[in-house]
Amino acid sequence: MKKMMIFTLVAAAALFAVANQAHAGATLDAVKKKGFIQCGISDGLSGFSYADASGKFTGLDVDVCRAVAAAVFGDATKVKYTPLTAKERFTALQSGEVDILSRNTTWTSSRDGNMGFVFAGVNYYDGIGFLTRNKAGLKSAKDLDGATVCLQSGTDTELNVADFFRANKMQYTPVTFDRADESAKALESGRCDTLATDQSGLYALRIKLSKPDDWVVLPEVISKEPLGPVVRRGDDDWFTIVKWSLYAMLNAEEMEITSKNVDELAANPKNPDMAHLLGKEGHYGEELKLSNDWAHNIIKQVDNYSESFERNVGQDSDLKIKRGLNALWNHGGIQ
Repeated sequence: MKKMMIFTLVAAAALFAVANQAHAGATLDAVKKKGFIQCGISDGLSGFSYADASGKFTGLDVDVCRAVAAAVFGDATKVKYTPLTAKERFTALQSGEVDILSRNTTWTSSRDGNMGFVFAGVNYYDGIGFLTRNKAGLKSAKDLDGATVCLQSGTDTELNVADFFRANKMQYTPVTFDRADESAKALESGRCDTLATDQSGLYALRIKLSKPDDWVVLPEVISKEPLGPVVRRGDDDWFTIVKWSLYAMLNAEEMEITSKNVDELAANPKNPDMAHLLGKEGHYGEELKLSNDWAHNIIKQVDNYSESFERNVGQDSDLKIKRGLNALWNHGGIQ
């Protein structure tokens, strides 16, 4: 009887392991079958995910999706994009409408632990700030007592702003909108005294206003907002691929591998770490269920992190955002 019970337990454990293994690769299998990645992005945020006049999507968040496509298919163009509002984004991921959410989404404990999601990393460290008119003469967010504040609904900005005003014993009137552009229009029309969102979003929205120089971002950052790609919990293979696609861009920057020199360095790696990353030694691609040149494809077709940052939101863009916290760990940042 005891032997029968042991065999039953062993068989059950084996079945459980097989079931888990099958479930773990479900998204990757589905993505390969349809031939593209369905990526959830913002509904229009300059520098992060934005469509140009021809309908081509670009941005720091878009590059994450392109990197995953380059890793899986060897082709960064094998992505279809679904623009989503803050309210829509989580439902779209939960339902399977999108395979990955790369939409300036903050990594929080409730989202990580209670919503069936897992964050694959941080592609931009941010914090909530306030945008106001220059002529208002405000020097600090603590001067906003009694202000009307434009906010985007369905974001953690609502809670963080409420906490900030309460902690400083200040009053405010929130005015919420579904889309970031709507809140910017309300601010410009005078319906609100200030607009609160991630500081990167403030810079992106300010350049869309009719007179950007009439507006100033106040100095305070009132929260920590680590933004990054999100996938459904329970699919370890897919989670690992998305995570390491982002890390490949960061590691490439650290090794000074760029889209321009990657072919040359792949032919003659300078050290073992470079040889491993570029697929010339080891079987690291196979371990991820990818080809061994997966990281080479990302760097060649998408860029390393620095190239992507500067092109989309940094000094080569209209936003001119400094690296700050998003510099590498060995250059004064935390990436």
